[in-house]
Amino acid sequence: MAYTMIQKIIGSHSDEEPIPGSIVWMDLDIRSARDFAGASVVKNLETNYEGESQIADLAKTVFTFDCVVPANNLGYAENQQIIRDYARERDIKLYDVNAGIGSHILIDDGLAVPNSTVVGTDSHLNILGAIGSFGQGMGDQDIAFTFKAGRTWFEVPETIKVTIEGEMPDYCSPKDLTLAVVKRFGSKGALGKAVEFEGKAIDQLGLDGRITLASMVTEMGGIIGLIEPNDEVMDYCRTRSNNPDLEKVQADEGANYVDEVVIDISDLEPLISLPGHPEDVVTVRSLENQKISIDSTIIGSCTNGRWSDIKALADILEGNKIHSRVMMKVVAATREIYGKMLSEGTLQALYDAGAIVSHPGCGSCAQGQLGMIGTTEVQISTGNRNFRGKQGLGQNYLASPATAAVSSLAGYIKAVDY
Repeated sequence: MAYTMIQKIIGSHSDEEPIPGSIVWMDLDIRSARDFAGASVVKNLETNYEGESQIADLAKTVFTFDCVVPANNLGYAENQQIIRDYARERDIKLYDVNAGIGSHILIDDGLAVPNSTVVGTDSHLNILGAIGSFGQGMGDQDIAFTFKAGRTWFEVPETIKVTIEGEMPDYCSPKDLTLAVVKRFGSKGALGKAVEFEGKAIDQLGLDGRITLASMVTEMGGIIGLIEPNDEVMDYCRTRSNNPDLEKVQADEGANYVDEVVIDISDLEPLISLPGHPEDVVTVRSLENQKISIDSTIIGSCTNGRWSDIKALADILEGNKIHSRVMMKVVAATREIYGKMLSEGTLQALYDAGAIVSHPGCGSCAQGQLGMIGTTEVQISTGNRNFRGKQGLGQNYLASPATAAVSSLAGYIKAVDY
C-alpha cells in the first residue's frame, strides 16, 4: 500500500495499519510542555500518578519556557516555579526563560528530527512539519498521559497535496507565499487534514522559510503541514542531532490524497492579513494608497523569528530611521539567533534605526514580555494570528518582516518596491 508522509510517520511508530480515519496507538519520540499549561501537566501527573512512574522516559521528556519569559505576572511566575521544581527533582531537561521558543529549540537541538513524533502544549507544534516531523499540540491532561505512557492514541488524518507552481519573485518572501496558501484555503479549508507541500519553490525554501509555511497550517484548520526535507535540511538535522544516519521521510508514489490543490505563485505580490482574520488576505499594494498609519510593528514569533527574517529586516533598516510615530519591537526565536545578531552586527543596525530589541521568546504573540497595543492603535505583526486581544485590543495586521520594515520607515502600511 502506498502511504502519504503522515501515514509513513505514524506507521513507523505504531504496530497498527495507518489507514486514514482509523485510530492507532502511536509511540512518541519527544513529549514536551511549555510554561503555558505546563504547570497543569505537572498537577495532572501528581494527582493521577505516583512516584517515579509518572514519567515513562526522562530522556524523551522536556519542558520549555517561551510564552512569557521572564514571567511578568504572578500566574506565570508561579507556574514556571512549579515546573522548575518538578523538572529539577526528576532531572528532566528544562529550557528556561533565556532559551527561546520551544518548537525551534526542539529542531535546533536535534530533539525533533525527520520522521519523529513529538507532542506538547503548543498549538503551533505542527511547525515541526518543516523538517518532516509530526508535531502535535494537545491539552494538559493528554500531555500528562503521554509523559506517563510514552505514547498516545491518534486518528490518522487524510492528506491534501498542495503543489506550488512557479518561482517566487525576488521581492516576495516565504511569509507572502504562506499568506497566499492561507488565503486559498481559508480558516477551515484543511480542517482535520494533513497537508503536504511540494513544488520547485518549496524545494528551494531554506529551513527558516519552511518553518514559516508549516507554522500557519493551524490557521487553515490543518493538523500538520509536512515538507519533504531537502539536502540542506537533512544536513542540518543530522548535524544538530549528531546522527549521520538520519533518513528523510517522503510520500510513496501513488499515495492516496483526499484532494490535490495547485497554487501558482508566478504573479505573487507582498501580502497582508487584515485585522482579526489571518485568512483575510489582500495585497499590500491595495492598502498603500489609503496610507493607513501604524503605531507598532512586532517582528518575531515562531513564524518569523529566525535569522533570515531578522536579517531581511535589518538590511532594509540599515542607515535609516524608523518613523517617529512607530514603535518597532524585535525578538529572536532562540538565544542562538540572538547571539548571531550580536556577532553579525545586526543588533547595531536595529538599534541605530530605533528598534526595541528583546531577548528570545514568543514576544507579544500571546500577550508576552513585549507588551500589547491599545484599542485604537494599529500594528503590523509577523506572527501567525491576529485575533482581537491576542496582542492587544487594537487592529493587528499580519505581514512579512520586509513589509513591516518598509512600513515602519514610512509610518503607514506600505509595500516593498518592486
